[in-house]
Amino acid sequence: MSGMTTAAPFGPRDFQLVLFRRMADHQPGLVEDARRELGASLAEMREANRRWQAMVRSPRKRGALARYRSVLGAPERIARRRIGDLECDALLWPVPLWPDLRFEVLATDDGAVWNEWLVRAPGAAAPELRTAEDLRPWSCTVDEVARAFPPARPMEGSAPTRSRLAFTLPGGEACVAEFTWGLLQRLTVG
Repeated sequence: MSGMTTAAPFGPRDFQLVLFRRMADHQPGLVEDARRELGASLAEMREANRRWQAMVRSPRKRGALARYRSVLGAPERIARRRIGDLECDALLWPVPLWPDLRFEVLATDDGAVWNEWLVRAPGAAAPELRTAEDLRPWSCTVDEVARAFPPARPMEGSAPTRSRLAFTLPGGEACVAEFTWGLLQRLTVG
């Protein structure tokens, strides 16, 4: 016997740990609490991220959509969506840590992934967003903030899984909301 063990299949729990990796830059306390809730060690979170990066960068890599299907299984829901001139499929998977959210992948007919982020689950109540105090970390998604404070202006994020929205609160204060994987991480007012 060589003493080598085969790594367990990479699944939804591991994927949630990958989501935490970028979120920890802005919300280390929330990530720590969530990691504990999943019963995962810091070493497991690092290993999940290492394995995910290896899948993404593998010379034999699958396309992003095939990777999500192999890791997350069959989508809970697939809906046809039109965004401007783009027609695509929105594939939704449950995220056990956040039962009111879904991980959404927007994919074109040829399987190219156009967007990947967390969204509110169909039928789940969205939070009421009226003030800066309502915009708490992990409380809302990009879509929800954009709808609550029109006209919101999308801005480039600081990393591939990050995005930002510029908008004005009802009192006239300019804000920038920062998101990781589509979930609010922090708000800058003024």
